[in-house]
Amino acid sequence: MATNTSLDTEQTTQAQTDVPEPSEQALQKYRDLLDYLAQRGSLAVAFSGGVDSTFLLKCAKEALGKNVIAVTAKSLSFPERERREAQEFCRHEGIRHFVVESEELKIPGFSHNPTNRCYLCKSELFHEIRQLADREGMAQVAEGSNMDDNGDYRPGLKAVAEQGILSPLRHAGLYKSEIRSISRQMGLPTWNKQSFACLSSRVVYGESITPKKLGMVDRAEQELLDLGFHQVRVRIHGDSLARIEVLPAEFPQLLDNAQRLVRDFKALGFSYVTMDLAGYRTGSMNETLEGDDAK
Repeated sequence: MATNTSLDTEQTTQAQTDVPEPSEQALQKYRDLLDYLAQRGSLAVAFSGGVDSTFLLKCAKEALGKNVIAVTAKSLSFPERERREAQEFCRHEGIRHFVVESEELKIPGFSHNPTNRCYLCKSELFHEIRQLADREGMAQVAEGSNMDDNGDYRPGLKAVAEQGILSPLRHAGLYKSEIRSISRQMGLPTWNKQSFACLSSRVVYGESITPKKLGMVDRAEQELLDLGFHQVRVRIHGDSLARIEVLPAEFPQLLDNAQRLVRDFKALGFSYVTMDLAGYRTGSMNETLEGDDAK
């Protein structure tokens, strides 16, 4: 496999030594993915700069060469640091990169934060990406969800299905752990990058999403990352309660920095700063959903 990607990023300084070498089964999935992508002819990849979309874009470049473009959304829910990293990766790889304006807060109903919030966002985003893909002569549009995304509440996947967006990683049967291990062998800078979801996911369903809340969360999470925490979430409850999620192994470090974090988070606008004893996990806001809302 190619090992010529060696970007330096702030997010990959803590090595995860428990990521194993890819299994032969994972490598076969990788080969199947390349074959599948090569058959698409040309492709526009929805590119966030995260673990999955970076792997997908790199594979698309390997399979399709110049017949692939990357498209990144610009919005208040997407931190500027992520956009810069996405831009730098494409520059390094020689991939044409486009940024589309997709401001979720302008979507009717989005700011009310309904349980189908992600569906509203993805519907708008993929509509914008498809229009750009058509203008650039790209045959199809692809996104980076993987097999692990099938096991959580993911209303955005409904938008993927409705608009005929390809999900090559799920098509190949790839799981996040396999993507990380292959990314590491490929030399991708994102193999060890923290999982990321849009900042709107930090707000409790039914509570309004505002530019102020998104800014508070963005700056709070950035401080935790600057302190060296690897995987973080700052959930906001009401207008002023912060619930910090970090990996359980990093609880001592969080407590060591408690006084600083309380001071700095209050300066950002939080009145209360709390630590979630269950630790980091994806989709913790979904734990309150019941019945049809959780489907």
